[in-house]
Amino acid sequence: MTQDDYIPQLKESLEPLDNGRNDPLDEKKGNVGIVVVKEVEVTNMREKALDRLRSGMEKDLEDLLDIGPQTEYLFDMMNTLSTAEGLSVLEEAVEYHTDDPNFPSQTMAKIKLLLKGEEAYGTDHESYVLDLLLEATLIKFHSPYPEVRAICDPTDDVTIPVETIRAYFLGILWVAIGSYINELFSFRQPSLKLQSTAMQILLYPCGKVLAQVLPDVGFTLFGVRHSLNPGPWSMKEQMLATLMVNVGGGSTNFMSYILTMKLKIFLDQSWVSFGFMFLLNFSTQFFGFGLAGILRRWVVYPARAVWPSLLPTLMLNRTLLMPETRRSIHGWTISKYKFFFICLVAMMVYFWIPGYLFTALSTFNWITWIAPKNKVLAIITGSSLGLGFSPWTTFDWAIINYSSPLSVPFFSSCNRYIGTLFAALLMVALYWKNYRWTGYIPVNSNAPFNNLGTNYNVSEIVNDDLTLNLEKYKSYSPPFISLGYLVSYGSEFTLFTLSFVYIFLSEWPQVSEAIRGFWKSLKDRKRSNYERYNDPISKMMAKYPEVPDWWYICILLISLAFGIAACVAYPTGTPAWSILVVIVVCIVLMIPSAIIYSVTGYLLGFNDIGIILAGYMVPGHAIANMICRVYGWNVDEQAESFIGDQKLAHYSKIPPRAIFRSQILATLVQTFVTIGAIDTLMNNIPNLCSPTQPDKFVCTFPRSLYTATIVWGVVGPRRTFNSLYPMLKWAFLIGLIAAFPCYYLRRYFYRYTKHFNPVLFLAGMMRYGGTYNLSYYTPGIQFSFVFMYYIRRRYLGWWTKYNYVLTSALAAGVAFSGIIIFASVQVTQKNLIWWGNTVSSAGVDGARTATLFELPSGARFGPSSWE
Repeated sequence: MTQDDYIPQLKESLEPLDNGRNDPLDEKKGNVGIVVVKEVEVTNMREKALDRLRSGMEKDLEDLLDIGPQTEYLFDMMNTLSTAEGLSVLEEAVEYHTDDPNFPSQTMAKIKLLLKGEEAYGTDHESYVLDLLLEATLIKFHSPYPEVRAICDPTDDVTIPVETIRAYFLGILWVAIGSYINELFSFRQPSLKLQSTAMQILLYPCGKVLAQVLPDVGFTLFGVRHSLNPGPWSMKEQMLATLMVNVGGGSTNFMSYILTMKLKIFLDQSWVSFGFMFLLNFSTQFFGFGLAGILRRWVVYPARAVWPSLLPTLMLNRTLLMPETRRSIHGWTISKYKFFFICLVAMMVYFWIPGYLFTALSTFNWITWIAPKNKVLAIITGSSLGLGFSPWTTFDWAIINYSSPLSVPFFSSCNRYIGTLFAALLMVALYWKNYRWTGYIPVNSNAPFNNLGTNYNVSEIVNDDLTLNLEKYKSYSPPFISLGYLVSYGSEFTLFTLSFVYIFLSEWPQVSEAIRGFWKSLKDRKRSNYERYNDPISKMMAKYPEVPDWWYICILLISLAFGIAACVAYPTGTPAWSILVVIVVCIVLMIPSAIIYSVTGYLLGFNDIGIILAGYMVPGHAIANMICRVYGWNVDEQAESFIGDQKLAHYSKIPPRAIFRSQILATLVQTFVTIGAIDTLMNNIPNLCSPTQPDKFVCTFPRSLYTATIVWGVVGPRRTFNSLYPMLKWAFLIGLIAAFPCYYLRRYFYRYTKHFNPVLFLAGMMRYGGTYNLSYYTPGIQFSFVFMYYIRRRYLGWWTKYNYVLTSALAAGVAFSGIIIFASVQVTQKNLIWWGNTVSSAGVDGARTATLFELPSGARFGPSSWE
């Protein structure tokens, strides 16, 4: 039932109203006339509506509001609005959300119709007034986004305990466990991760147990009593512990750099020690933390910054701790709590099938089974070697969920998938043309190759200190990369300049407002940042003491000092000024990147800008290039992770200084634990990072780092751009120029271009990069269409209640089951060998080495001179 269906029924109980005052309904737009309402009858109207809601006759009204027990509060707030105020709220909403891709298009159309007046709206007077006030109430006192209303309350109880001893204890405990496990499994493909949703499931019973067994004893500090057991385990305690785990419980990309530096199959640098790892790990982690605090004005406070990727975490929090009223939604009466655990257990059981018993259902390259030795078929349809053209490529939720299809908005998933599809078609054309000799190389490999078509041996071109030996390089070979890598690099370089210009053009009011706010806060340190924002959540958060900007600036400086100390104290060959240049460039690029992430759920990342800059600043030096890349990628990625968690705290009404303290503590714990995890890997996993490692610890990212370091670090961008792949250098200019027509087309032809985002399109083209292909994204876009488009539009009540619960349960089930499988049968080498576990790797696709063109024996490809 839609709002238009139930509103007339609700109006049957409403009489003509008179409150003794004239209340014009925007006479300029609608000739609506004068509404005269009695105050007592206004109250009666609300009471009758609430009575009908409580009796179940108007349950669909609660579906629209998506707020459960907060419905009565919003009815009370609707009482305080006049029709003139409602029209003003709607006018401001249209101006602010016109080009907002997350704002429901049906709601926007309805609001514009309401603003045209009663006659244009086409209903009776009372229906028009109530519809207008309802929409205005949701925007002014809650949120215009149904997904945000589903996970966020319009009120805040400041008495709920947050920073309790037990919350910090559980946070630290699970940060240590989570970061250790996640670091270990981050080098596996597909990787397994204890995400925040899985951690919440583990935190919740722990919190409940501590609330039952701990005594109510404690101490008083600065007038505040801190007890071991302040009462029932609260939502804010759960969220604080979850945020600690979310911040510190992940892996850190810096450890991939350590593997690349230290392992013999890569750069074999024995001097890499605990001290070096600690200094740089601390520096990159905390620099990202400090940068997040500076950027919060752009992507935490604005209401447009929805952060769709975070919403499942908040929904699970509500599912576990908030009671809900039993009611039917499109015939479903099961509670979110019960639904979650049914889906969780079902996925834990099911994942044994594609994860262990029948792994061909995971890498479901079924088309290649028809002719397993046909390399053309493998190149086009293969999931491992090929491009992944297939209508269905997996039954493994770990792969289906790779693009987060049940949390990322459909417009975002669709734009990226179209970009990926376009890149695949482009690669078919270029590969068959043998563009830049790529036909002699596997179409989508992340390894570098020499001009014989074999793996590149970097020891043949470097000195003992890993700097380029020009004479050796001239006599050996230039490094060649696969077509997948080439297309990914071209798309990425285009994206650098296009995203910067395009986002600054399209989001300039938001960007400029945040810059002014940052400058004013430095001048007036007592001024609250929340004063500049008028949305309900910011108004509620203004009650709490804010974290001053200079605190974050101090952390930035301290972390930078740690990084410089690591580069100077160890034989890295990295000048301190080169790190500063990379940091400044990445900070500038972080603004558009964070804005895109907050709206679309897609993290751009600017890892390769660091290696390009380092290739010019410190030419021919592998380690210096890699360390600059650390600051080009890890800092940005950590910053956006920290920012996302600040948005979680914002939605949950966690005091800003509480999240500041918890983030610092969690990051410090993670810094030490991840070093221990990497030590465990290097000492206990045989053939670590080998492409044929039996437990799939193939180290996809470290291998990509190794390739990039050779191409852009040792050989350098000058040689790569000039003699090997000259088209790549023009990608920067193409992106810069293309940003302007993309912006003006969207501005003046919005009706036709509103669903197209050039940043996301290019991000989709980047997806190959020698590792992934269409097979990782085709099932995801199909699920995204079903849940994020069809069900969201047709069954909003069901989607609001169950969608984020479902994705949380399935992700947690995969994580738990994957870890159980690894610990019980894979570590003990109890391999199940039968056709269903060998067919995927038996043919050309599984071997990953086939090329389209065969090189004659003894022949070489490439330029005759490469210096």
